Amino acid sequence: MKRLFLASVVASGLFLGACATEPMMPEAPKLPSFSATLAPGAGITSSGKGAGTFTYDPATKALSYTVTYEGLTGPAMAAHIHGPAEPGANAGPVVPFPSATSPITGTATLTDVQAAELAAGKYYVNVHTAANRGGEIRGQITAN
Repeated sequence: MKRLFLASVVASGLFLGACATEPMMPEAPKLPSFSATLAPGAGITSSGKGAGTFTYDPATKALSYTVTYEGLTGPAMAAHIHGPAEPGANAGPVVPFPSATSPITGTATLTDVQAAELAAGKYYVNVHTAANRGGEIRGQITAN
């Protein structure tokens, strides 16, 4: 009985030792992520609000996005990522969303210049309605 117990302890130790020496799989690198909080722009009367989450993969240059919103004065007519612009400033669309219906999801390929502008906080999301053609809610995209 004592020999069986000792054999079990030795076998367990060898097993655990073998497990400890197995190479660990490296963790995948964490992709840069960004977010935006959408609210009515200056001078806009609306109860609209929203949020956006974004992930950029430098290897594929793919920007994945999800934008949700609610409370607009009417249906969204269009939605885009605009830039480059400082917070509160205006710029033209750089990533038009194929659909403006919430939730807006998709992927866009960025140029190296666009990726640098995104990382520098120079892009914002803008959701346009018939009552607010220039944009009813918007939010600057910032790094998490």
